Amino acid sequence: MHHCALSPGQVGICRARENVNGKIVCTNYGRITSLALDPIEKKPLHMFFPGSLVLSVGSFGCNLRCAFCQNHEISMADSEGIQTIEMTPQMLANKALENKSVGNIGVAFTYNEPLIGWEYVRDTAVLVKESGMKNVLVTNGTAELSILAELLPYIDAMNIDLKGFRQKYYEKLGGSLETVKEFIIRAAADCHVELTTLIVPGENDKISEMEEEAAWIASVEDAAGKTIPLHVTRFFPRYHMLDKEATDIAQIHRLADTAKKYLNYVFVGNC
Repeated sequence: MHHCALSPGQVGICRARENVNGKIVCTNYGRITSLALDPIEKKPLHMFFPGSLVLSVGSFGCNLRCAFCQNHEISMADSEGIQTIEMTPQMLANKALENKSVGNIGVAFTYNEPLIGWEYVRDTAVLVKESGMKNVLVTNGTAELSILAELLPYIDAMNIDLKGFRQKYYEKLGGSLETVKEFIIRAAADCHVELTTLIVPGENDKISEMEEEAAWIASVEDAAGKTIPLHVTRFFPRYHMLDKEATDIAQIHRLADTAKKYLNYVFVGNC
């Protein structure tokens, strides 16, 4: 999304794509920082094979700069600043299949921003799909639609962060609201999509903003609209926002009730 103009040897904003001899390469390809068998509800996906487990995998790097990032140890790291293990797409697909007997339904690409290493997501997802298992993408939706088009044939479900519903807020995070809205519309047309909005006090916690957000979600064309689930989640102090208080629980419920006027499925999280 940033279209970084990189000189040879220079690394992009995401810290995971580098100009090597004039070609942009993904430096986090197959380099894993996190691997865990998680409940699907932790993604969060509450309406996609509930009660199942999914093999969750992450690398390093991110194309946004959220001051409240809960996984900043890996998302803000670069290739030199984090310990990784090498895992080829086939190795990861095999690992997913090995865990099928304990309730695993597939692979979730998560923890850091998976789309900065979309080639690894694509190559692994093809193999997971061939084995009859599911692919889940947990993303901030800050990517070109051409990248999404490469992945959609293999992705079964997504949780997309809709950080807020004001461009000024997205500018603080280094992103674009319109880019994410376009991503959501395209994704929801072809796979199961759930959305998450983390409510940060003083940033995106106004009732009026949630009114606009929920109304827009309900109006999404070529998708279920009102049936897209929205997770309204509580902020806790993290990273560069240790000075803020956790979001008031009553406000989370007020915002969720507001969203319910427009959407059929609204969940609260971290409360």
